[in-house]
Amino acid sequence: MKRIYFSISLILFAVSGFAQWTTLSSGTTESLYSVFFADPNTGFAVGSNGTIQKTANAGTSWVALTSNTTNSLNSVFFTSTNTGYAVGDYGTIIKTINGGTTWTAQTSGTTWGLSAVCFTSTNTGFAISWGGEILKTSNGGSTWTIQASGTTNSLNSISFTDANNGYIVGYDKAIFKTVNGGTSWTALDTTGFPFSNLMSVYFTDVNTGYIAGPQGNSILKTINGGTSWTQQTNGTAVGLWAVYFTSANTGYALGNNGIILKTINGGTNWTVLSSGTPNFLQSVFFTDANTGYAVGGLGTILKTTGGVGISEFNNTENKINIYPNPASDLITLNIDNKKNADLSLTIYNEIGALVKSETLKQNQKQVSIKDLSNGVYLVVIKSDEFTESRKLIIQK
Repeated sequence: MKRIYFSISLILFAVSGFAQWTTLSSGTTESLYSVFFADPNTGFAVGSNGTIQKTANAGTSWVALTSNTTNSLNSVFFTSTNTGYAVGDYGTIIKTINGGTTWTAQTSGTTWGLSAVCFTSTNTGFAISWGGEILKTSNGGSTWTIQASGTTNSLNSISFTDANNGYIVGYDKAIFKTVNGGTSWTALDTTGFPFSNLMSVYFTDVNTGYIAGPQGNSILKTINGGTSWTQQTNGTAVGLWAVYFTSANTGYALGNNGIILKTINGGTNWTVLSSGTPNFLQSVFFTDANTGYAVGGLGTILKTTGGVGISEFNNTENKINIYPNPASDLITLNIDNKKNADLSLTIYNEIGALVKSETLKQNQKQVSIKDLSNGVYLVVIKSDEFTESRKLIIQK
């Protein structure tokens, strides 16, 4: 193994470099079921009782829009900054062409609740229902045609990789695939699936895709276009409601109790991140590799601007020494804590997961790191007056 040594005596590292999630003020206490950004600044979240919230400043503030419906809205999708669609209970489909200022009801042809909507082009889009129906439009929603899927079970999620290749998942192990732009759909063999309720699907290319569900430890992966699926170990028994990938290797899954999971190796390993909320999370959307949003119960909107990596800055106001560095079993902290007040210590790994938390009651304290594996970590020291952070290498 190549050994890396460097000094950190004068360099502090920012927490923002890690994939942390911050709670935003959403302006509502209604449950939010779907989030979508039309551009890096303009985003929409929809939810119960016809709720639509919009941000024009990357989530800094959100305002309520008038949807002209009291039906719950379960999914939102925009084809441009101005043109978007939301679907919901009782066959509700509404469309805006002015960035959400006004919404117009469209005729869906069904009274089943619609769970998801997506578009593959400006005019071609799909919606799926709790009654197993697949709705398709080729004219920007002016008309919708109902396609038979072969099931009456609820269909819950839809994902297209391009104009031709798409997947739909639902209850009772339902998976459907199209290779001709939704002209026809084929049921895939799901014999032997370890769980039956499939809530979310996301494909990173025509062959590689992921499914998440509300039954514990339920993430599946395919690398052959859905011919076969492998269950992935994610280290939690909490039900999952959404899965989303920002690249071939980096992805997120989220669900009950504010759970957020992250992988940076295509699902081989999943790490639990701290979301800071106990509310369920049901939808996630990223505008770039690092900037993402998640929504859920009681108006919850979370944002992350961190990715894998650590940003650094100079700061000499408070002197913190950590040694040895690299370290193996123990680190010693020497902190210029003039008030001798209690301090908190937290350690995060490279993808932002909290791995250790302790209270420091002395200016100097030894902390055991025997339970941490080799890698790069961020040590954060907080008091009522300051927050300082240091990069730490563990090498055994």
